[in-house]
Amino acid sequence: MVEVTLWGSLGAIAGGKSKVEIEAKDIRELFRKLAEQYPGFEPYIDRGIAVAIDGVIYRDTWSKELPHGAEIFL
Repeated sequence: MVEVTLWGSLGAIAGGKSKVEIEAKDIRELFRKLAEQYPGFEPYIDRGIAVAIDGVIYRDTWSKELPHGAEIFL
């Protein structure tokens, strides 16, 4: 399980939450599960949302593993 911090309008999509916990092993699974739980995320994912993991920004590296305890921001 990873904790994801949501910036700006992404929090509104998640019902006003600034953080969500998702069971995911990599960015691809994170995006899939976010879209399942919060359908409003799908357009952002399709446009190429960036993910910051421990301060490093990833755009097209969907296979990047999500380390346990990492700081993850969208």
